[in-house]
Amino acid sequence: MSRLRDLPDPDHLPALDPAYLSTTPATGLGPVNTAPRILLLYGSLRERSFSRLCVEEAARLLQVMGCETRIFDPSDLPLTDQVAGDDHPAVHELREHAMWSEGMVWCSPERHGQISAIMKLQIDHLPLNMGGMRPTQGRTLAVMQVSGGSQSFNAVNTLRLLGRWMRMITIPNQSSVAKAFMEFDDAGRMKPSAYYDRIVDVMEELVRFTILTRPHTTQLVDRYSERKAEQTPIDRSKDLSAIAGGS
Repeated sequence: MSRLRDLPDPDHLPALDPAYLSTTPATGLGPVNTAPRILLLYGSLRERSFSRLCVEEAARLLQVMGCETRIFDPSDLPLTDQVAGDDHPAVHELREHAMWSEGMVWCSPERHGQISAIMKLQIDHLPLNMGGMRPTQGRTLAVMQVSGGSQSFNAVNTLRLLGRWMRMITIPNQSSVAKAFMEFDDAGRMKPSAYYDRIVDVMEELVRFTILTRPHTTQLVDRYSERKAEQTPIDRSKDLSAIAGGS
C-alpha cells in the first residue's frame, strides 16, 4: 500500500500565465543533471482540504519546473508514542519519503492561531537522526498556510520555527492564502489571483535554493559536536579551511 496521493490533472494549470514562468529557474546555480526531489506535506484530512489543494497546485508547478514530487497522505498516521518503537507502516513510509527528498513543502491550515495537529504529527514523526541518516537536515523547505478568515502568518511562523529546529534550510519566501474557501473553484483548482502568483514565486525560489545547496548538503550538516561524539578527528590534509588558513 502506498500513501502517496495521485496528482489530478498534473499538466493543467488554469491560473498560470506560462509566458511569465521560468521552467528552469535554477539555471547556472548548480548541477541539474537529475530532477530535484520534493516531498509535500499538508495538514488537513477534510475531503475538500485547502492545504492539500494548495500542495497539489505547488506540485504541478514544481513538475513544470523539472522536479519530481511526492505528496504524502497522513490519514492513517498513528499518534506519536502510540505504537511501540514507531513500528507502523505509515511512519516507515513517511520517513522513507523524507530520506528520498532533497527539499520539502509544508502547508498547514491555521487553527486557533497555530498549525494543525495533523501537520505537527507528521513533523513529530521525522527524527533528526535515524541510524546515522538524517531525514530533514540540510534539506530545503518552503512553508505555506491557508486561513478561513483574513490573512495571517501564525502558521507559517511556526513552520519556520520547526524547520529551523529540524535543521532545514527554510527559504525566505512564503505563502499565506486568506479566505481559502473563496480561492478555489468547484473542481478544486485555484483561481487566478495574487495568492496563486505568490505560490508560483515560492516554488521558483524553492527550486533555486535546492539546486544551489545540492553540491554542499553533506558539508552543511558536518558538525564539530558530532565529530567529537563519534571520535572522528579532522583529516588536516583534506580540510580546506585549515589549508586556506595556513595551518
